[in-house]
Amino acid sequence: MKIERKNLENSTIELIVEEDTENIAKFRAQVLKDIEKNAEIKWFRKWAKIPEEVLVREFGGERINHMVIDKAIDSIYRNTLKQENIIPAAQWEIKEIISESPLKIRIHVEVLPEVEIADSYKNISMKRAKISVSEKEVEAALEDIQKRFTNFYEADEALVMWDRATISTQGYDKEGKILDSTNMDNYPIVLGSNILVDGFEEGLVWHKKGDEFELDIKFPKDYHNTQFADKDTVFKVKIDKVEKAKAPEFTEQFIEQLRWKKLDLDGFKKLIKEEIHETKEANSRMEEELKLIEELLKHTKIEIWEKLLAAQTDRVFEEIKQNMAQNGIKMADYLESLKLTEEAYKDQHVKETALKRLQWELILSKLSEIDKVEISEKEISEEIEKIIARFGNEDVIKRLKELYVPGNRYYEELKQRLIYRKIVDRFFE
Repeated sequence: MKIERKNLENSTIELIVEEDTENIAKFRAQVLKDIEKNAEIKWFRKWAKIPEEVLVREFGGERINHMVIDKAIDSIYRNTLKQENIIPAAQWEIKEIISESPLKIRIHVEVLPEVEIADSYKNISMKRAKISVSEKEVEAALEDIQKRFTNFYEADEALVMWDRATISTQGYDKEGKILDSTNMDNYPIVLGSNILVDGFEEGLVWHKKGDEFELDIKFPKDYHNTQFADKDTVFKVKIDKVEKAKAPEFTEQFIEQLRWKKLDLDGFKKLIKEEIHETKEANSRMEEELKLIEELLKHTKIEIWEKLLAAQTDRVFEEIKQNMAQNGIKMADYLESLKLTEEAYKDQHVKETALKRLQWELILSKLSEIDKVEISEKEISEEIEKIIARFGNEDVIKRLKELYVPGNRYYEELKQRLIYRKIVDRFFE
């Protein structure tokens, strides 16, 4: 196999490859064998040896030649990448089949752009933020858990905050005209959830099932719906149902359901404090990394071309789309609410994030080469133990142990994250 290599703009490599005639003959023999296996030709039994001239007559010489070329091109591409030590960044493109005999093709392959980092990057030094968790934050987290797992039971009592009321209501302006989009029938609302306009939920307090009354509501000037901003309104309200809130107690059984661990309340508070600390630490690291990349870019020469950025933008967009789907939100509905097309949303809200992520990945990859950062098996094992320690469910632990084994994708991704973390930590005191 003969290879001519030429570097083009935008980190594109042009390869002109000519395959040896004897190899093409091997590909043709393989194609004929595959056809022979599945052929149903009159007078020949299944799996019988069929002469080449019969196969050519039945399937067509041109069709067979195309199959041979397709098979050869796939092999040529894989072998060329290996021989030239090329790691593609995008799908390769066949620009031209120069000749079929001998088979000679022109291929364009996009690779990741070159990254040049000046030695001055070694002078970057940043301070790491100190992280602390107050008892007030722990209590707030416990209160949030109680709210999420609160059950409700119907009662013939007056409403207080955090009870659930089912209401029917209609809004009017001061002249008594019905306001559009203010009618609700049998609408459940937890008092204190702040879903409705300020003053509405508070106005339900001390009312009972069957009560009918009016609420004078003044919408704030900065209300998101300009139709109601700074508007004086009257809502006629009827209480259809009252449900009292019953918050769960933090028993060992309830805590075990939450975290799969047998803990008393003090032990659970300690765990919650650790979780808050981890979350704060992760958020802090994200902020620090954003600041660090801005500093590193001052010492880095890197050119991101549009096609590569577009591919990264599509990947980030798909992540956003999947996260929304997990929360029951359809991207199409979300885009409709913003009055944006998919492309406009990507351009306004995704592209910048994709650019930063791409720059960060390329710079970290280059720094790992420069600094020759390595992670020991012990460091990886310790990190795996930390991950497993967060779970108390034996089935989950078993699955995690099966996932994090050398050579497995999860193991290799974890190893890469630890390498990048070690690189980042070097810049912080």
